[in-house]
Amino acid sequence: MAQNDTKTYSLEEVAKHNEKKSVWLLIHDGVYDVTKFLEEHPGGEEVLIEQAGRDATESFEDVGHSSDARDLMSQYKIGELCEEDKKKTKKIQEKNHWGSTPTPSGDSSSWRSWAIPVGFALFATFVYRFYLHYSV
Repeated sequence: MAQNDTKTYSLEEVAKHNEKKSVWLLIHDGVYDVTKFLEEHPGGEEVLIEQAGRDATESFEDVGHSSDARDLMSQYKIGELCEEDKKKTKKIQEKNHWGSTPTPSGDSSSWRSWAIPVGFALFATFVYRFYLHYSV
């Protein structure tokens, strides 16, 4: 689709597609019809149906989807959120502190999902060993 041919949808229009027979999701202001993907979704169709008709950006990012999953999304994209409603979702994103955009590789937070706990565990190990060594 050419840039000028991109269809736009309102939050109200997206909200109408909230059941198994028609599942639309809003992710980073893109509108996706994932109805045909329900049976293929690795996390099960329930996960998608639960988010149907809503902004699923936070849930999508919380899972830490791979770059392959992000590439796969493009075939289900049917349009963009209209400019007026983009302002509404941006305010919600800022309020919830999840308004960051993914890096071009698509894995903006996936490394953090394991690096932070590993770093904390290493720190705790060093503190524990230090404590054992000098407390005896």
